[in-house]
Amino acid sequence: MLEFKSPLRSKGFYVRMRLLHGPRNNRHTEKGFCYRYFKWILWFSISFYFFSSFLITPNKPTNSIPKPTFTHSKASRALIEEPFLNSSSNLHHLKNPHGLLNGIKVYVYDLPSKYNEDWLTNERCNTHLFASEVAIHRALQTSDFRTLNPWEADFFFVPVYVSCNFSKVNGFPAIGHARSLVASAINHVSLQLPFWNRSNGADHVFVASHDFGSCFHTLEDVAIADGVPEFLRNSIVLQTFGVKHKHPCQDVENVVIPPYVSPESVRATLEKSPVMGRRDIFAFFRGKMELHPKNVSGRFYSKRVRTNIWRKYGGDQRFYLQRQRFAGYQSEIVRSTFCLCPLGWAPWSPRLVESVVLGCVPVIIADGIRLPFTYAVPWADISLTVAENDVENLGRILEHVAATNITSIQRNLWDPKVRKALLFNDPILEGDATWQVLEALFHKLDRSHKSRVFVQ
Repeated sequence: MLEFKSPLRSKGFYVRMRLLHGPRNNRHTEKGFCYRYFKWILWFSISFYFFSSFLITPNKPTNSIPKPTFTHSKASRALIEEPFLNSSSNLHHLKNPHGLLNGIKVYVYDLPSKYNEDWLTNERCNTHLFASEVAIHRALQTSDFRTLNPWEADFFFVPVYVSCNFSKVNGFPAIGHARSLVASAINHVSLQLPFWNRSNGADHVFVASHDFGSCFHTLEDVAIADGVPEFLRNSIVLQTFGVKHKHPCQDVENVVIPPYVSPESVRATLEKSPVMGRRDIFAFFRGKMELHPKNVSGRFYSKRVRTNIWRKYGGDQRFYLQRQRFAGYQSEIVRSTFCLCPLGWAPWSPRLVESVVLGCVPVIIADGIRLPFTYAVPWADISLTVAENDVENLGRILEHVAATNITSIQRNLWDPKVRKALLFNDPILEGDATWQVLEALFHKLDRSHKSRVFVQ
């Protein structure tokens, strides 16, 4: 007879035929011929059904994947990796739960130590405000996005530390060697491997985390005169400098990144004073505020903005303004409602990051500044922008905001995702600053030689 068994582990029903013999079959002698005829007809029908289904099902390839045709879109990005699905590295990539970024691969050049590691003999190199060049390198080295096979890379990271040569005179980074150091690194990678020459550096990534980025100078007029060096103009530069108007120091494919703030120091501060704790300082600033700002070859520091703030509000009890350095100043930020972020020599400042991650509303006073990671950080909802020429009215502006919508601003500001997006972690955390760099690179995949090869 025919027996229908229940499915095992959802694999469907199956049919088992059992031929009956012996005494039990004698009771059906009168039906023997018809019964056997029906049984074999049913068996033949079932067998024919499964056999015909197999014949009309298209054969699927087992060992090869045809080269697909793509367009530059998020939907097609995952397909770009299809020709590599049989490699062990891509088995790892398939396990990588990184959403949109799943599949992006970065090759990190292993440069001689004179380009990076040797500079770490000075401990400040990996902790000062320019240290994103170190942080990004370290995070990529241990990242799931790193590939050791350069032929499958979307981008090539060139780890050159140019901000770690500290002047013995004033302690500030002396970046006069930066151009020659980067040029030497490019010469090295172009002679060792074919990938720089293949794309003329279009898919190669550098970090320029100092005042005027890829112009490699701390004073704007000199930086503008020098411009971006020709050998770097076709590459991608991650730089802290960025403005909304045309500027010679961003005449290169660039991504604005935040200055470096130690995530460990932030965590230590927040353990002592929670982000939603008591804020008894109304408006805070600690840093360089020149009484006579015309101090470097006739240039005015901060375009006199910091000087004007000091002169106008230095005696105002609502403002906590300090010109002296203080190692534990983060404990003051976490107690403040508003943190002033005026420009220095360049528009950007580490105070932008420090104020956000410690829950103090940043008051940005730097006309035309481009802020980092605008696709991840809702700057308009978490900060105030005051024109450089309007600092005379700063007190009145802050009082008005405090009386109207400070609660909603703080609610947006204290979102942990916002804090994470501006801090560089090692290893990479989903949504952190290095992750945001990769997100920015993801949107520049049209520069990748590998992507252009697969787009037909």
